[in-house]
Amino acid sequence: MNLDRKVLITIFISSASSLAFEVLLTRIFSISLWYHFAFMIVSIAMLGFGASGTALALNPRLRDMSGIGWYALALGISMTSSYLVTNRIPLDPVRLGWDKWQLFYIALYYLTFSLPFFFIGLLLATAFSAVSKESGRLYGADLLGAGFGSLGVLGLMYRIPPEQGVYLISMAALAAAFGYGGKYLKLVTVLFMAADLALFLHAPEFAKLRISEYKGLESAIRYPGAVHLKTWYTPFSRLDAFKSPAARFAPGLALSYLDRLPDQIGLSIDAGELTAVTAADEKKLAFLDQLPASLPYALGKKKSALLLDPRGGLHVLLANRHQVGRIVKVETNPDLVRVLREDFGAFSGGIYSDDTWTGLGRSWLKGRKELFDLIDLSLLGVEPAGGFGIAEEYRYTVEAFREYLAHLEPDGLLCLNLYIIPPPRLELRLLATIAAAMEEMGEAPSGHVAAVRSWGSLCLLVKKTPLSSADITAVRRFAAERRFDLAYLPELTAAESNVHVKMPTTDYFAAFRDILDPAARKRFSDRYLFDITPVRDDAPFFHHFLKFGNLSETYRTMGRKWLFFLEEGYILPAIFVQVVLISLVLVALPAIGLRKKDPGDIGRGTGKVFLPYFALLGLGYMFVEIVLIQKFILLLETPPYAVATVLAALLASSGAGSLLGHRYPLLQGAVTPFALAMLLLLYHLLLPGITATLLPFSLWVKVALAFALLVPPGILMGIPFPTGLKLLGEQQISLIPWAWAMNGCCSVLAPPLAVICVMGIGFSGVLLLAALAYFLAAICLTAGTGD
Repeated sequence: MNLDRKVLITIFISSASSLAFEVLLTRIFSISLWYHFAFMIVSIAMLGFGASGTALALNPRLRDMSGIGWYALALGISMTSSYLVTNRIPLDPVRLGWDKWQLFYIALYYLTFSLPFFFIGLLLATAFSAVSKESGRLYGADLLGAGFGSLGVLGLMYRIPPEQGVYLISMAALAAAFGYGGKYLKLVTVLFMAADLALFLHAPEFAKLRISEYKGLESAIRYPGAVHLKTWYTPFSRLDAFKSPAARFAPGLALSYLDRLPDQIGLSIDAGELTAVTAADEKKLAFLDQLPASLPYALGKKKSALLLDPRGGLHVLLANRHQVGRIVKVETNPDLVRVLREDFGAFSGGIYSDDTWTGLGRSWLKGRKELFDLIDLSLLGVEPAGGFGIAEEYRYTVEAFREYLAHLEPDGLLCLNLYIIPPPRLELRLLATIAAAMEEMGEAPSGHVAAVRSWGSLCLLVKKTPLSSADITAVRRFAAERRFDLAYLPELTAAESNVHVKMPTTDYFAAFRDILDPAARKRFSDRYLFDITPVRDDAPFFHHFLKFGNLSETYRTMGRKWLFFLEEGYILPAIFVQVVLISLVLVALPAIGLRKKDPGDIGRGTGKVFLPYFALLGLGYMFVEIVLIQKFILLLETPPYAVATVLAALLASSGAGSLLGHRYPLLQGAVTPFALAMLLLLYHLLLPGITATLLPFSLWVKVALAFALLVPPGILMGIPFPTGLKLLGEQQISLIPWAWAMNGCCSVLAPPLAVICVMGIGFSGVLLLAALAYFLAAICLTAGTGD
């Protein structure tokens, strides 16, 4: 059967649409629920790819090429309908603790959102089954389309909300069906395109995005007198401005301060993380001196300060109030800076009008020779909140703190401010990580650290040189005047640490003391309920505190709330178990069906060699993708830029590689996966050094260089899959749907498995596993071809 050009065009557009839809879903769920539940739902829904192979294996009549247009139609319809249906389902993960119906709602989400991925899977698997000899061109169109979709959707989200983007993406898939089909298919397609257009233009009430009532924005605007002001959309975040009593932002304010705070406007990021912009009214800023965050200014005048992630700018106002000579601001969220400049410039006193950069603070420092009297890093929002346990965090690793400390003047101070969230874990890991960084720089940390706590927040101060007696006296005076407590100070006694804001015991002081004592640190860390060991760049999961051996005790300590475990990262095992169970069913069903039709078909020929080959390719490809995304977050400074760059580069170059493999038969042997395994070993050795070298460059230069780095492995990664399909088509074409199901299920299994492995062996270890997967795939291909 010859390959019709219309098939390639349909595959290109449909693949672009499905990848764009996946990105939109992640953004929609990040806003309406939380990112980690978005990760779970999208991961399970993508098993629709594997299910499509199972369906084709059990029902060969679905493999007719005439069905491709109808599959594209079903893809477009299911995109819009899955969003509209699930938007009316009252799923809210917070309610899982008392509402058992939530489990049913999660299952409905899985089922509904698996449909678009099922139909794109049917479309692709049908084409591969019908014209397997053209697998290189088909796979090239698939991956090039997906690469285009990953970039195109970013431009779309600059203009419109992600939920409205669903309708346009659906229309693109419907356009593919229109171009492929006959008169009747064209007529049906036009009707559904008109429905999408009507939804896009009129945005009816039932289609507006439903946000969990427990997210920060929804909670804040329910306060009496609260007013929602404006919403801004970008591909990477949604920002909302509001006025509400919930936006009162003065972390740890001394209880003796009784005057009114200045006007403040709340800002939410993805309807969850809250910060606030404070009116720059000099007459009402005296409260700043009553915050724990003002501690570094009690130790003397500062000529220069670097403020990392000042968010709504409270710490900028604090530095201005204390007449710091030069104030440099580096904020990781460029959208926040833009909104504060353009919409709240006058209100905030122009806090971001000059000496302001966007990006990762440690990347900005890398390669610069400037030294600062103060580097201030705030972990505070409007309300206390922990981080997601499997979220990468490169700001608080040993390598990051070494960078900060290296850019301090000899008497410079590193200041960190955070909420006290019991039981203590965040501040203890910070302390342990800073201690490790200082010891690697040849300093004993115990004489360099001061910590002051109020009723709700902690100010942790680290001086580059040991604290002098004058410094110690100044810290004591600062705490006494505001009735704050000393959490740690050289020569502090336990009794002195628990005077004003009484804790039941002095264990808090003892924890600080033991962590800063090299002789006691390991013993304390081993016995402590949570994992507070230092965090490094190779596994930068700063907020992952759980110890597997302490799960039952942790469950009791956290009030028997299982939701805490999901937030801490144990959603990954939950996803992994679900994917494994569903995948076993999807992979087993074709075997049962084939055994009934022809008991000898499964074990005959080389099919039994090619099935593990496709499983290894699924694992290897996704292992590489996940590791490179995580590693490039440090280089490109934010997750969105890393995801966009890695996806676009790998998908586009893999598509090009697939076309090259189709044209040059020499590339279709085991030499390609073997060469890829060797290249990944080389990247394992060189990537850390390359990343460190490129950090000082501007963002867009780094994006271009990262893209170039990703092209060589991407080209090689695009060849083995179509090669295997072509060979399988020549030997046992009936097994292609089964191979598709195997590859699809392993591709979905790989991301949670990769992150679980990273926590144990780091990113470098997972990249070695990817190399091993391709090496084993080369062995399977050699066995399958008899070379």
